[in-house]
Formats: sequence, structure tokens, C-alpha cells
Amino acid sequence: VRFGCVLADAGYGLSAPFRQALSARGLCWAVGIPRHQKVYPAAVQLIFPDAGRGRPRVRHVPDVRSRPAHAMLEAAKWQQVSWRKGTKGRLTARFAAVRVRIADGAPQRIGSAGAQHMPGAEAWLVGEHRSNGERKYYLSNLPADTPVKALAGAIKARWICEQAHQQLKEELGLDHFEGRSWVGLHRHALMSMMAYAFLQSRRLAQAGRKKQSPRPASPTQPASSAPSHP
Repeated sequence: VRFGCVLADAGYGLSAPFRQALSARGLCWAVGIPRHQKVYPAAVQLIFPDAGRGRPRVRHVPDVRSRPAHAMLEAAKWQQVSWRKGTKGRLTARFAAVRVRIADGAPQRIGSAGAQHMPGAEAWLVGEHRSNGERKYYLSNLPADTPVKALAGAIKARWICEQAHQQLKEELGLDHFEGRSWVGLHRHALMSMMAYAFLQSRRLAQAGRKKQSPRPASPTQPASSAPSHP
């Protein structure tokens, strides 16, 4: 089993401790965020502010203010990206991606702006404009040389996870557990996932056989001599 990266919607993606814990474990991640998530430009510098009078400042502050994610992408270059083929053709949307530093560092009072989060780790800020007018925003710690198409593919892979979760509940009883212990739930989920993996392997093997040896078209027979089937 190949491990790609951790995917999550904005319900988890807005949590700085969640993202930071994933990075601390050496995991790649691509998560949704709300449009008002604050970020800094990647080139932000930490400086000592001019005290004017009184004691000199002993703590660095950013030389620019943080901005909401949607505002940071206003001047970005948007491009049409296709990440995979769906049942109705290629799936496409407009994407833009810029390198930023997430405003999830330690909070600190910065002049008249009050308490603000300091710049944290550098990451990708990705925006998506869908054909229906909906706009989504994401953060990812994938490498700085990752192309936009690869970023979109990683983000959109969450749909496959959601489909798998839905099938696990509807077809294999993932949501039928009635116990009260974490161990029991863990075992139930593990058995459901093993069954799902087995069925997926069978489906893929069957699909591969069909591609390698397509059946010849059966000869047309008159209705009077059509074989009967029980």
C-alpha cells in the first residue's frame, strides 16, 4: 500500500495544531481552509519595530501584515487545470497557487493591530474557482517545486476517500458498530477496510482482464433459434 498525503476538509484544515502535528510527523498534507485564513507573503521578514521613545523593542515583528487567503490570491495567475477523467469527461477548474507563510505562529501584540499570529511554516496556498462560481481555498506542505496540476490532483484525491467512506458504510457495514470501546470500534473499522480492499483488488483484477482480452462480439442469431436461459 502506497501512502500519499493526509487530506482533510476545512473543518480540520483550519486547526493549526492539527497541521503542525502532521508536519512534525514528517507527513505531507493538503487541507481545506476557510477563505479568511490569515497568511503572510513567503518573503515576509522579521524586524525590530521603531520604538520611538521608551525602551527599545526586544521582540521581532513581521514587516508586513497578514492577509486573508482570498485577498492574497487576488493578483495571482489563474489557470485551467484538469486533474482526472470523470464519467462525463475531464474534470477541470481554474487554480492558482502561491507560496506563503501561514499565520499560525505564537500570538504577539503588533502595534495598533493588537494580538496577531506570527508567521509560521512556509506552504502552498491554493485557490480553486469552480464552473458553478463556487470558490475554495487550501493549504499544502508539498515541496516548493510541486506543479499546480500535482497540487490540484492531491487536493481532489479527497473525493476518492469520501466515495470509499460512503461505500464502506452503505455496502460493508462500517456504520453498524454498536459497541462502546475504542478497541472494538478500531477492530470493526479494520475488518471493514480489509473487506473493502479485498473487493477493490478483485474489481481491479477483473477490469484488467477485460482490457487485456476483450471478448469477440457474439454472432447474431434468429429469434427462433435463440438459446434458452434458465
